[in-house]
Amino acid sequence: MTPAFPPHAVARLRTARLTRSTRPFLARGGPHGERCAGCRLILSHCFCEFRTIVPSNAGICLLMAEHETLKPSNTGWLIADVIPETTAFGWARTTVEPALLALLADPQWQPYVVFPGEFVAPERVVEKLIDELSTEAGSQNGENAMGKRPLFILLDATWPEARKIFSKSPYLNQFPVLSLAPEQMSRYRLRRSRRDDHLCTSEVAALCLALAGDTLAAQTLEAYLDVFTDHYLRAKQQIKVDVEDELHQRLRQLSL
Repeated sequence: MTPAFPPHAVARLRTARLTRSTRPFLARGGPHGERCAGCRLILSHCFCEFRTIVPSNAGICLLMAEHETLKPSNTGWLIADVIPETTAFGWARTTVEPALLALLADPQWQPYVVFPGEFVAPERVVEKLIDELSTEAGSQNGENAMGKRPLFILLDATWPEARKIFSKSPYLNQFPVLSLAPEQMSRYRLRRSRRDDHLCTSEVAALCLALAGDTLAAQTLEAYLDVFTDHYLRAKQQIKVDVEDELHQRLRQLSL
Protein backbone atom coordinates (compact mmCIF):
# COMPACT_ATOMS: atom_id res chain seq x y z
CA MET A 1 0.00 0.00 0.00
CA THR A 2 1.58 3.25 -1.14
CA PRO A 3 1.35 5.99 1.52
CA ALA A 4 -0.51 9.25 0.91
CA PHE A 5 2.65 11.26 1.57
CA PRO A 6 4.61 13.40 -0.90
CA PRO A 7 8.02 11.97 -1.86
CA HIS A 8 10.66 12.86 0.71
CA ALA A 9 14.30 13.75 0.12
CA VAL A 10 15.59 10.18 -0.14
CA ALA A 11 12.71 9.08 -2.37
CA ARG A 12 13.46 11.96 -4.74
CA LEU A 13 17.14 11.04 -4.75
CA ARG A 14 16.26 7.43 -5.55
CA THR A 15 14.04 8.53 -8.44
CA ALA A 16 16.84 10.66 -9.84
CA ARG A 17 19.27 7.73 -9.51
CA LEU A 18 16.88 5.40 -11.35
CA THR A 19 16.42 7.97 -14.10
CA ARG A 20 20.17 7.97 -14.73
CA SER A 21 20.35 4.17 -14.87
CA THR A 22 20.96 2.60 -18.25
CA ARG A 23 19.13 -0.59 -17.27
CA PRO A 24 16.23 -1.27 -14.89
CA PHE A 25 17.01 -1.95 -11.25
CA LEU A 26 15.39 -5.19 -10.05
CA ALA A 27 15.38 -5.74 -6.29
CA ARG A 28 14.96 -9.29 -5.06
CA GLY A 29 11.67 -10.33 -3.51
CA GLY A 30 8.28 -11.60 -4.60
CA PRO A 31 7.46 -13.72 -7.65
CA HIS A 32 8.44 -10.89 -9.97
CA GLY A 33 10.30 -8.66 -7.56
CA GLU A 34 7.29 -6.40 -6.92
CA ARG A 35 7.94 -3.98 -4.10
CA CYS A 36 5.91 -1.19 -2.56
CA ALA A 37 7.00 2.21 -3.83
CA GLY A 38 6.45 3.68 -0.38
CA CYS A 39 8.48 1.35 1.86
CA ARG A 40 10.46 -0.81 -0.64
CA LEU A 41 9.22 -4.06 0.91
CA ILE A 42 7.43 -6.81 -0.99
CA LEU A 43 3.73 -6.06 -1.18
CA SER A 44 2.65 -8.78 1.27
CA HIS A 45 4.82 -7.20 4.00
CA CYS A 46 4.29 -3.50 3.24
CA PHE A 47 4.53 -1.39 6.41
CA CYS A 48 3.44 1.99 5.05
CA GLU A 49 0.51 2.12 7.46
CA PHE A 50 2.99 2.39 10.32
CA ARG A 51 4.77 5.47 9.00
CA THR A 52 4.99 8.08 11.76
CA ILE A 53 6.10 11.67 11.25
CA VAL A 54 7.62 13.50 14.22
CA PRO A 55 8.75 17.15 14.06
CA SER A 56 12.23 17.91 15.39
CA ASN A 57 14.29 20.97 16.12
CA ALA A 58 17.40 19.26 14.80
CA GLY A 59 17.95 18.51 11.13
CA ILE A 60 19.50 15.50 9.40
CA CYS A 61 21.59 15.86 6.25
CA LEU A 62 22.36 12.58 4.49
CA LEU A 63 25.36 12.32 2.19
CA MET A 64 24.60 9.09 0.35
CA ALA A 65 26.93 6.82 -1.57
CA GLU A 66 26.01 6.03 -5.16
CA HIS A 67 23.99 2.86 -4.66
CA GLU A 68 22.51 3.41 -1.19
CA THR A 69 19.19 4.76 -2.42
CA LEU A 70 18.66 1.57 -4.44
CA LYS A 71 19.10 -0.82 -1.52
CA PRO A 72 15.81 -1.95 0.08
CA SER A 73 17.71 -2.32 3.38
CA ASN A 74 18.89 1.31 3.39
CA THR A 75 17.82 3.02 6.62
CA GLY A 76 18.44 6.60 5.54
CA TRP A 77 15.02 6.21 3.92
CA LEU A 78 13.52 5.55 7.36
CA ILE A 79 14.99 8.77 8.74
CA ALA A 80 13.33 10.74 5.95
CA ASP A 81 10.06 8.90 6.63
CA VAL A 82 9.99 10.00 10.27
CA ILE A 83 11.91 13.31 10.42
CA PRO A 84 10.59 16.10 8.15
CA GLU A 85 13.83 18.08 8.55
CA THR A 86 15.78 15.53 6.49
CA THR A 87 17.73 16.46 3.38
CA ALA A 88 19.61 14.02 1.16
CA PHE A 89 22.35 14.46 -1.41
CA GLY A 90 24.24 12.01 -3.56
CA TRP A 91 27.99 12.15 -2.98
CA ALA A 92 30.50 12.51 -5.82
CA ARG A 93 34.25 12.92 -5.62
CA THR A 94 34.61 15.75 -8.14
CA THR A 95 31.37 17.69 -7.75
CA VAL A 96 29.19 19.02 -4.96
CA GLU A 97 25.58 20.14 -5.30
CA PRO A 98 25.05 23.89 -4.82
CA ALA A 99 21.97 23.10 -2.70
CA LEU A 100 24.18 21.22 -0.24
CA LEU A 101 26.62 24.11 0.07
CA ALA A 102 23.70 26.50 0.55
CA LEU A 103 22.31 24.32 3.33
CA LEU A 104 25.66 24.16 5.11
CA ALA A 105 25.98 27.95 4.89
CA ASP A 106 22.44 28.64 6.15
CA PRO A 107 22.86 30.66 9.38
CA GLN A 108 19.99 28.89 11.15
CA TRP A 109 22.04 25.67 11.32
CA GLN A 110 25.13 24.54 13.19
CA PRO A 111 26.44 21.59 11.17
CA TYR A 112 28.16 18.60 12.78
CA VAL A 113 29.84 15.86 10.79
CA VAL A 114 29.02 12.61 12.58
CA PHE A 115 32.07 10.37 12.42
CA PRO A 116 34.22 8.29 14.81
CA GLY A 117 36.64 10.57 16.62
CA GLU A 118 39.45 8.01 16.55
CA PHE A 119 39.99 8.80 12.86
CA VAL A 120 39.93 12.60 13.22
CA ALA A 121 42.33 15.26 14.48
CA PRO A 122 41.51 15.75 18.19
CA GLU A 123 40.94 19.50 17.88
CA ARG A 124 37.93 18.91 15.60
CA VAL A 125 36.22 16.33 17.79
CA VAL A 126 33.29 17.11 20.09
CA GLU A 127 31.15 14.71 22.09
CA LYS A 128 28.45 17.24 22.97
CA LEU A 129 26.78 20.07 21.10
CA ILE A 130 28.76 23.29 20.99
CA ASP A 131 26.30 25.36 23.03
CA GLU A 132 26.48 22.78 25.84
CA LEU A 133 30.27 22.83 25.76
CA SER A 134 30.30 26.62 25.85
CA THR A 135 27.94 26.69 28.83
CA GLU A 136 29.99 24.13 30.73
CA ALA A 137 33.21 26.03 30.08
CA GLY A 138 31.66 29.35 31.05
CA SER A 139 33.26 30.95 28.01
CA GLN A 140 32.16 32.58 24.78
CA ASN A 141 33.92 30.08 22.52
CA GLY A 142 30.63 28.70 21.29
CA GLU A 143 28.90 32.06 20.99
CA ASN A 144 28.34 31.80 17.23
CA ALA A 145 26.58 28.47 17.65
CA MET A 146 24.29 29.56 20.49
CA GLY A 147 20.68 29.57 19.36
CA LYS A 148 21.41 27.70 16.17
CA ARG A 149 19.67 24.45 15.35
CA PRO A 150 21.95 21.40 15.10
CA LEU A 151 22.32 19.87 11.65
CA PHE A 152 23.76 16.37 11.77
CA ILE A 153 25.61 15.34 8.62
CA LEU A 154 25.46 11.55 8.29
CA LEU A 155 27.57 9.65 5.77
CA ASP A 156 25.11 7.03 4.52
CA ALA A 157 27.42 4.41 3.06
CA THR A 158 29.38 1.28 3.86
CA TRP A 159 32.26 1.87 6.25
CA PRO A 160 34.96 1.97 3.50
CA GLU A 161 32.79 4.34 1.46
CA ALA A 162 32.10 6.54 4.49
CA ARG A 163 35.83 6.94 5.18
CA LYS A 164 36.33 7.95 1.55
CA ILE A 165 33.51 10.49 1.71
CA PHE A 166 34.92 11.96 4.92
CA SER A 167 38.46 12.29 3.61
CA LYS A 168 37.57 13.59 0.14
CA SER A 169 34.95 16.22 0.98
CA PRO A 170 36.96 19.38 1.78
CA TYR A 171 33.78 21.44 2.22
CA LEU A 172 33.17 19.48 5.46
CA ASN A 173 36.55 20.36 6.97
CA GLN A 174 35.29 23.58 8.58
CA PHE A 175 32.76 21.81 10.79
CA PRO A 176 33.18 20.04 14.13
CA VAL A 177 33.12 16.27 14.14
CA LEU A 178 30.60 14.76 16.52
CA SER A 179 31.91 11.48 17.87
CA LEU A 180 29.24 9.26 19.39
CA ALA A 181 29.93 6.67 22.06
CA PRO A 182 26.83 4.43 22.04
CA GLU A 183 26.33 2.35 25.16
CA GLN A 184 24.55 -0.44 23.30
CA MET A 185 25.70 -2.47 20.35
CA SER A 186 23.88 -2.22 17.05
CA ARG A 187 20.51 -3.96 16.78
CA TYR A 188 20.55 -3.67 13.00
CA ARG A 189 20.23 -7.14 11.46
CA LEU A 190 19.72 -6.47 7.76
CA ARG A 191 23.37 -6.24 6.70
CA ARG A 192 26.45 -7.86 8.15
CA SER A 193 29.23 -5.83 9.68
CA ARG A 194 32.61 -6.93 10.95
CA ARG A 195 31.98 -5.05 14.20
CA ASP A 196 28.91 -5.28 16.41
CA ASP A 197 29.33 -1.65 17.47
CA HIS A 198 28.91 -0.35 13.93
CA LEU A 199 25.52 1.31 13.92
CA CYS A 200 23.26 1.67 10.91
CA THR A 201 22.44 5.18 9.70
CA SER A 202 19.02 5.23 11.37
CA GLU A 203 20.51 4.24 14.74
CA VAL A 204 23.09 7.01 14.45
CA ALA A 205 20.36 9.54 13.64
CA ALA A 206 18.37 8.46 16.71
CA LEU A 207 21.40 8.98 18.94
CA CYS A 208 21.97 12.43 17.46
CA LEU A 209 18.34 13.43 17.95
CA ALA A 210 18.47 12.29 21.57
CA LEU A 211 21.63 14.33 22.11
CA ALA A 212 19.83 17.38 20.71
CA GLY A 213 16.90 16.91 23.08
CA ASP A 214 14.47 15.62 20.44
CA THR A 215 13.57 12.66 22.64
CA LEU A 216 10.25 11.69 21.07
CA ALA A 217 11.73 11.83 17.58
CA ALA A 218 14.66 9.66 18.69
CA GLN A 219 12.48 7.05 20.37
CA THR A 220 10.05 6.95 17.45
CA LEU A 221 12.85 6.48 14.93
CA GLU A 222 14.24 3.59 16.99
CA ALA A 223 10.82 1.92 17.17
CA TYR A 224 10.21 2.55 13.47
CA LEU A 225 13.52 0.85 12.60
CA ASP A 226 12.54 -2.15 14.73
CA VAL A 227 9.20 -2.52 12.93
CA PHE A 228 10.83 -2.13 9.51
CA THR A 229 13.45 -4.75 10.39
CA ASP A 230 10.74 -7.14 11.56
CA HIS A 231 8.77 -6.76 8.31
CA TYR A 232 11.93 -7.02 6.19
CA LEU A 233 13.19 -10.22 7.82
CA ARG A 234 9.76 -11.87 7.88
CA ALA A 235 9.40 -11.09 4.17
CA LYS A 236 12.71 -12.84 3.46
CA GLN A 237 11.58 -15.87 5.47
CA GLN A 238 8.02 -15.73 4.08
CA ILE A 239 6.55 -15.46 7.58
CA LYS A 240 3.39 -13.50 8.30
CA VAL A 241 3.78 -10.29 10.30
CA ASP A 242 2.18 -10.05 13.74
CA VAL A 243 1.00 -6.43 13.88
CA GLU A 244 -0.06 -6.85 17.53
CA ASP A 245 3.35 -7.83 18.85
CA GLU A 246 5.46 -5.75 21.23
CA LEU A 247 7.37 -3.93 18.46
CA HIS A 248 4.24 -2.67 16.73
CA GLN A 249 2.55 -1.77 20.00
CA ARG A 250 5.54 0.31 21.11
CA LEU A 251 5.48 2.29 17.87
CA ARG A 252 1.74 2.87 18.23
CA GLN A 253 2.19 4.12 21.80
CA LEU A 254 4.83 6.62 20.69
CA SER A 255 2.52 7.81 17.92
CA LEU A 256 -0.35 8.71 20.25
